[in-house]
Amino acid sequence: MRVKMNKKVITILIIIILIVLAGIGVYCVVRNNHKIDEANENNTNNDKNTNEIQSNSVIDEETNNNIQQNEQNRNVGNIDSTNTNNSLKGNITNREENMKLYIKVNNRTLTATLVDNSSTRALIERLESSDITISMSDYGNMEKVGGFGFSLPTNNENINTEAGDLILYQGNSFVIYYDTNSWNFTRLGKLDNVNQRELKDILGNGNVNVTLSLSE
Repeated sequence: MRVKMNKKVITILIIIILIVLAGIGVYCVVRNNHKIDEANENNTNNDKNTNEIQSNSVIDEETNNNIQQNEQNRNVGNIDSTNTNNSLKGNITNREENMKLYIKVNNRTLTATLVDNSSTRALIERLESSDITISMSDYGNMEKVGGFGFSLPTNNENINTEAGDLILYQGNSFVIYYDTNSWNFTRLGKLDNVNQRELKDILGNGNVNVTLSLSE
């Protein structure tokens, strides 16, 4: 009876040990599976981070390319702007040079600065072909006046003249004022560096031939 009981106890112990071992085996399998899942998750996260880094690198590269392109465009724009400004300055300089008129009278040459309007531009266009000589006479003890022999566009306005003013009257007459007047006519320009007394002496009394030119 005692031996039988011992055998029964041993059997129970063996069963318990087997159950424990089975439990340990299941635990190990579950733990390994959990580790595998964690490893897979880490790999997935690493792949995701790698893709994000690559994506960010592509974005950064595109951004740098855009910045470089913008810089190139800006440089091109600056060059074009500089060229445009230089061209405008050149045009302004040429225009200023072309707005000078030389008036030859009684063996003297007077220099005048023309205003910029359609009248003076038309006059300059004619002077580019040839000089213009005008027979002028005194009028009203204030001016010398003579006909062009052709008509120019008018830009009439009310003007209070003074000595040295150059006027277009009625579109076809050239006037050099040596005294004051007030009338509605077109301003052409003004003589440079000459006062009223000097101008009267140069123009003289009576009729006089005056030659207009774009060069001295």
